[in-house]
Amino acid sequence: MIGSLLTRISIGLVSAISVVGLVYVYAFPPPSLRMTCENVSHFAPPVKHPETGEPMSLNNMTRHYRLGTGG
Repeated sequence: MIGSLLTRISIGLVSAISVVGLVYVYAFPPPSLRMTCENVSHFAPPVKHPETGEPMSLNNMTRHYRLGTGG
């Protein structure tokens, strides 16, 4: 009886701590979760490739032009 109660309390406590932690990280993300090393947002949508029109990640396009291989 007491073991079952303690198990339920510990499950509830761990679940509450997990939810609060996830909400905190979502509401106040650390700077490393906002931008990549190329200063591109992690959650940027795909962009249109200038020559082919195909979708590509903004991170790949930024890296391509930053290295000086872009036209």
